[in-house]
Amino acid sequence: MRLKNLVLKTRSYRRFDETYRIPWNALKKLIDLARLSASGANRQPLKYLIYTSHVDCEKVFPSVIWAAYLKNWDGPVPGERPSGYIIILGDKSISETFGVDHGIAAQSIMLGATEAGLGGCMIASIKRELLRSVLKIPDRFEILLILALGKPVEKVILDEINDNDVKYWRDDQANHHVPKRSLDELIIKI
Repeated sequence: MRLKNLVLKTRSYRRFDETYRIPWNALKKLIDLARLSASGANRQPLKYLIYTSHVDCEKVFPSVIWAAYLKNWDGPVPGERPSGYIIILGDKSISETFGVDHGIAAQSIMLGATEAGLGGCMIASIKRELLRSVLKIPDRFEILLILALGKPVEKVILDEINDNDVKYWRDDQANHHVPKRSLDELIIKI
């Protein structure tokens, strides 16, 4: 797949076919992409938790805050929930700060997921203390991101921004619309 097509297909999906269970080794392969990606000062301070069983995914789900712009939506309903999670942690015994390493790692994972026929959503709105408690995550790890993964069942449509409104929204057919700024607006001359 060409890189631009891969980037265009790598969207934030929030509804999945929960009957499709992602094999644990498939997520391990995605983490290998993150492992091979750039890391500030090559410290490589990130660690990963993988969850693929229905029971484990149900433990993670309540810690996720879904789609803040969609005011009347509390997240995917049973049957449309993620069938896998990768939780990205920062190991404070290696570094106290993590810069943008987790963003680089997450994008590598999401591009790999798309290439593998999966979709997902990077989530930073997390009930961190709940997640730490439920999963018994030691204090030496900072909870950075949750990647919710599965077989997408929704359509994501990129739109032009109108009136500087960046809020994503859903139409009558539950298609997810994401406004994007134009390329000319992003490139400036000083």
